[in-house]
Amino acid sequence: MALIDIAKTPSAENATIHLNPADNVAVARMPLNPGSEVQAGGYSVTVKDPVPAGHKVALTKIARGEIVRRYGEVIGRATQAIEPGEHVDLHNLGYEEVALDYEFPSGEIPIPGPRPDAPTFLGYLREDGRVGTRNYIAVVAASNCAAHTTELIARSYGQAALPPNVDGVVAFPHGEGCGHSIGPDTAQLQRTLAGVLAHPNVAAAIILGLGCEVNQISHYLGPNAPRSSRLIGMTLQESGGTRSTMEAARLEIGRLMEEVSAERRAEVPASRIVLGLNCGGSDSFSGITANPALGVCSDLLAEIGATAVLAETPEIFGAEHLLVRRARNRQVGEKLLGFVEGYKKYLRQFGASFNDNPSPGNKEGGLTNILEKSLGAVAKAGSSPLIDAIGYAERICSPGFVFMNTPGYDPVSLTGLVAGGCNVLAFTTGRGSAIGFASVPVIKIATNSFTYRRMIENMDINAGKIADGEGTVEQVGREIFDFVLRVASGHKTRSEILGHQEFVPWRIGPVM
Repeated sequence: MALIDIAKTPSAENATIHLNPADNVAVARMPLNPGSEVQAGGYSVTVKDPVPAGHKVALTKIARGEIVRRYGEVIGRATQAIEPGEHVDLHNLGYEEVALDYEFPSGEIPIPGPRPDAPTFLGYLREDGRVGTRNYIAVVAASNCAAHTTELIARSYGQAALPPNVDGVVAFPHGEGCGHSIGPDTAQLQRTLAGVLAHPNVAAAIILGLGCEVNQISHYLGPNAPRSSRLIGMTLQESGGTRSTMEAARLEIGRLMEEVSAERRAEVPASRIVLGLNCGGSDSFSGITANPALGVCSDLLAEIGATAVLAETPEIFGAEHLLVRRARNRQVGEKLLGFVEGYKKYLRQFGASFNDNPSPGNKEGGLTNILEKSLGAVAKAGSSPLIDAIGYAERICSPGFVFMNTPGYDPVSLTGLVAGGCNVLAFTTGRGSAIGFASVPVIKIATNSFTYRRMIENMDINAGKIADGEGTVEQVGREIFDFVLRVASGHKTRSEILGHQEFVPWRIGPVM
């Protein structure tokens, strides 16, 4: 699939994007044909090969073994001599793990506080001080054995009219919860499900088990359980099977519905926003348009004491030194590197490497390897200090820019972010991703205008206007920020309208 509809009339000066003076390649804004002229970074070259939009063209002669740079950073070495004007991609650019120089902070950066002049939004204030952007009743499976019943319960409400202020009854089925080893794997699942049950967008919930699984519902119940008066536990074995359990659950939901409906949105400071940052179906424009624009939004949130959470550890690899440089203190920087090293060990168990991450679609979109992909992906986090680094599905407690250790696989990453407490999600995509989430609005940001127009029913914002020359990174970043506040106040995203329900916990252990 070629990206061919760049709006601005092509010329030698605007046919490519040169991202850093140190770069010896430029990125094609539109397909480049052999014989055409390109002017970028003070160089003028004649294109020698067909270069698809988003792909790289050499600006200088690059000897075999010489470093290739994009964003001013190393993205690999030439595997053969490359002439000016040649297409630079998998056939002549090799991947290698780069030895990075980590610059740890020498002092302590203060944690940002809420600003009195911050904008506001309309949200649901919870007992623990967090704020919901939606008001759902959740039916969560403790194990795969209860997954089908949770779906039947939620589906039984269908298109029926709900009471005011109730956004819906949503199911959280999954394939885990039994056949687990007792230890980190089960603990991580329990942390994830507990985060969903106690999420600020969930006003009441049912935890549903079969009855004999490893992940017992008793773990989530008791006097110390969050929102215990609105958390109901039941099992299929005790309730008489699938149909009887569904009837019992509907009775409980009917009771909970009255309480949930009585809640009202209230004006709250935007510092209560916890925005999860994710990307999927990335292309070469991701690191030029949507991700930097989302980075502007992230910085705006950090300035007012709100939170922006970057995730996807495999997609910071090769760029982690840029984040360490911004760490609040050395401890946070070392914690981030610990997640990267831990992920390396995790991959080695399966004979895998970080460079297995770029998908065929990523590569077709111009991302040759994981280094190039990561350097564009971290742009989502803007330029604010890294205040904290936390594990998968851990509670997010710090304002400002935070990192969470998750896989790059989109549904698993989003699940971790939500379990940690993100009440809005922003998702950039170049190839076109249709993902959403059951209880948290997902804002979809297209990196190029072609994808935006082709998948208009899935996309909320077009960052492609930056590459088209019709908007700046700062302008689109402000547009995203304003849209986040609208969505937090109740405006439905495209993924919500389409009814997306993705939910996939991260399984790290063996199947028993």
